Amino acid sequence: MSKHILDFEKPLAELEARISDLKKQADERQVDLSGEIASMQQKLESMRQGTYGNLTPWQRVQISRHIARPFFLDYVRLAFTDFVELKGDRLFADDASMPGGLATLDGIRCVVIGQQKGRDMKENLLRNFGSPHPEGYRKALRLMRLAEKFHFPVVALIDTPGAYPGIGAEERHIAEAIAVNIRDMMTLRTPTISIVIGEGGSGGALGIGTADRVLMLENAYYSVISPEGCAAILWKHRKHAPEAAQALKLCAPDLMELGLVDGVVPEPPGGAHNDPGLAAANLKSAVSSEIRRLAATPIDTLLRERYAKFRKMGVFQG
Repeated sequence: MSKHILDFEKPLAELEARISDLKKQADERQVDLSGEIASMQQKLESMRQGTYGNLTPWQRVQISRHIARPFFLDYVRLAFTDFVELKGDRLFADDASMPGGLATLDGIRCVVIGQQKGRDMKENLLRNFGSPHPEGYRKALRLMRLAEKFHFPVVALIDTPGAYPGIGAEERHIAEAIAVNIRDMMTLRTPTISIVIGEGGSGGALGIGTADRVLMLENAYYSVISPEGCAAILWKHRKHAPEAAQALKLCAPDLMELGLVDGVVPEPPGGAHNDPGLAAANLKSAVSSEIRRLAATPIDTLLRERYAKFRKMGVFQG
C-alpha cells in the first residue's frame, strides 16, 4: 500500500497509526490490549466503508491521479503477456507518452495502446506527463491499422490529462491527428475496446477512445475539461475544483447513467494502488469478456452499432 495519503484519508491514517502504536506497546510491555485493539480495528473498518463507500467526484479525481496508481505499462505487465512494443509513427518520431504494441490477453492476441505517465521528474519528462504529441496519435492509428490487417482486437488504455498543447504539437497538427483517429476508429474493421484507467482528459482521451466498448475503472474520470480548468473558467479560481467536479458529471456512475460509457470495472477498496494485482485481474476479466462478446458479432453489424452508439450521444430531447 502506498504511503502517499490523500487529504480525505488522513483520519483513517491517524487511526491506523494509533492501532500500530497500541500493538507495539502491547508487545514491548507484555500487556493484553487485544480488546482495545479489536475495538479500534472495528472502528477503522467502519470508517473505511463510510469513506470509500461514499466518495465525492473530487475525491475520485484525487484517487485517479494518485502517484502510486498503476499506469499503462503496469497493467501491460500484470494483465497481458508476450508484449512486444512497436515504436514510431513512420512520419516524424516515436512518442514515449503513447507506448503500444502486440500482446496476449487471456489467450487472445491483440494490439494494446495507452498513455503512460511517470512517477518521478526524469520519467515524467520522458513520458511528457502522459500528454501525447501528434506523433503519438499517428503511431496509435498505425498500430490500429496493423490490428485491422491481421484481425486482432484493439485494446486502448486511457490515462491522460489531455493531449500536449505546446507550440510544437500545434505546428505538427495535434487537432488534426486526434480528429483523424476519431474518424478512422469509427470505420476500423476489427473489435475495439477502450478503458479509462485514470484520467480521461478531453480530446487527448477521445483520440484512442472511440471504441465499440468504452469501460472505466471505478475511480477514474472522463471529462471534456479538468475540474481545475472548469473552476478557473466558471469561478475564476481553481479552489472551486470540487464544485466543478460535481457539476461536470465526470465519474463512472454518472457517465453510465448518461450512456457515455458501457461498463464500470471495480477497484480494490481505496483505489487500484492499494492492490494493483487485483485491479489488473479485474481489468483483464472485463476486457477479455468484452473481446469475446465482440468477436462473436459480424463486423458489419459491429460497425453499424459503433456508429449508432456515438451518434446518439448528446442528442437534445426537449
